[in-house]
Amino acid sequence: MQDTLTPPSEAAVTSPARPARRFSASLVAWPVLGIVVTVAVWWAAVEIFDIQPIILPSPLDVAESFGTYPDLLLSTTWDTVRVTLIGFALSIVIGVALGTAIAAWKPFERAFGPLLVALNAVPKVALAPLMIAWFGFGTTPVLAMAFLLCFFPIVLSTATGLTSTPADLVELTRSLDATRVQTFLRVRVPAALPQIFVGLKLAMPLAVIGVAVGEMQSGSVDEGLGTIIVQTAGQGDTATAFAALTLMAIVSIILYYAIVAIERVALPWVRGTTA
Repeated sequence: MQDTLTPPSEAAVTSPARPARRFSASLVAWPVLGIVVTVAVWWAAVEIFDIQPIILPSPLDVAESFGTYPDLLLSTTWDTVRVTLIGFALSIVIGVALGTAIAAWKPFERAFGPLLVALNAVPKVALAPLMIAWFGFGTTPVLAMAFLLCFFPIVLSTATGLTSTPADLVELTRSLDATRVQTFLRVRVPAALPQIFVGLKLAMPLAVIGVAVGEMQSGSVDEGLGTIIVQTAGQGDTATAFAALTLMAIVSIILYYAIVAIERVALPWVRGTTA
């Protein structure tokens, strides 16, 4: 007597739903713990070795500087953020365009690839006086410095991503008689986006550094955290200089994790297909 085969129930066939990622308190607790430990070690070093405030201020001195110049520090922070975002946006536009050209046309890569590497190898601080001579005083040389520091990772990540498309996907588009434009837009670009976001996350802190260096070198710029650092350090007010440095670090962290958040929203399939 043969056993009758019954089809499995719908509940058995359906794969178990992936549990939703819950907010974990450790996501906040560990960074806060790291900050607390760093501040405690800093404070202990100042007290134990009796370091003078002009050399290394204590965290309390830095906090007092925040209370003394709140309007100045907040306004200059916004000026630095504004210039950083403009320079970063220019880097994205030009960097993605150059990376696409390098990936799409081999003669372009052979002709201009070494020049891009050479430009990236030049110390950007050495170019700061030349930028002032070329662009004059003001915001333009600061934007140029930010652009030069952060555009190369975007170029490299874009070119790498567009040339690293899985071969089976390309063969699939050919079997479907897709045009080169369709293959580029529907296969190569989505496959390259994770790599492009890696370049964006590398470039964002570099943009903040470029703006700070540009503000420090361009003496006529009266706005920005870099200018505050130069002016206060020259006057022996190291605590306010450290306050500006702290704000610059906070700006870098916020902008970096903003890129991370955009990546998670724009590329939901990456987290679903990777371990």
